[in-house]
Amino acid sequence: MISTTLDIELLRTFHAVAKLGQFRAAAAQVNKSPAAVSVHIQRLEAIAGGRLFERDNQSVILTPLGERLLATTGSLLRAHDQILDELRATPLKGHIKLGVPDEYAAYVIRDILPTFNMNYPEVALEITTAPSFTLRNLIGQERLDIAISVCAAGSRSEGLLLMATTPVWVGGARMALTPGSPLPLALHASHCPYSEAMTRSLSDAQLDWRVILTSPSSSAIEACVETGLGISLIDRARVKPTMRILENLPKVPTYEVYLLRSPSADASQAVSALEKLIAEQFRL
Repeated sequence: MISTTLDIELLRTFHAVAKLGQFRAAAAQVNKSPAAVSVHIQRLEAIAGGRLFERDNQSVILTPLGERLLATTGSLLRAHDQILDELRATPLKGHIKLGVPDEYAAYVIRDILPTFNMNYPEVALEITTAPSFTLRNLIGQERLDIAISVCAAGSRSEGLLLMATTPVWVGGARMALTPGSPLPLALHASHCPYSEAMTRSLSDAQLDWRVILTSPSSSAIEACVETGLGISLIDRARVKPTMRILENLPKVPTYEVYLLRSPSADASQAVSALEKLIAEQFRL
């Protein structure tokens, strides 16, 4: 007889696969073999009464049943982990230097860090926003304890993979591009991977472009796009109703979002707690 109890370990594996879109990447995150991940999903599908993913050789996509399970079990996992944390050791103390690219800063600060602050009120956070390249250097110099960083897919092996994303070209919802005129670009700051992807893809396609804005601020970039002054490259999940996707521009490669940790922070339980929370809750 099939168990009707939702096993926390099975749910954790399911959430990892749903978030990362690959069994291999999920296996690395939950520290299990790809075969064990497959078994976990099969067991959970037996309990749920149907397929949770549609699969091909490259990735997996949630079925409607999978979408329902994902939406209704996130709070269960968080409550489970919070109870365990409260039952365990003495309250964590310390100081963490966290680095976040500007385009993800508002989301991380608003949707993830309040939970950490509530669970670990005696851990002080110091947050730095900067382009991904700069954050990687700061991690290497041990000037940050932990950082989120974006890079081209397959270009890194160290760090914890949080998500893969393919950015899209966007303009203002009512913006009309003039055929034959240079494309007006709202560029991310230098050392941002999306900035390089924008200029390289257009130059490779022999399309003329001009820079109308260069800024380290994602808010400034989005304002420039929304008002129709320029076009830019952003994650599909961050496209607003005031923007439209520009389908006819050159495709750009997939990028990966990693969580990097300084070797000097390896022994820090506070950093481990923050790393775990970001890995579980990070969404694009």
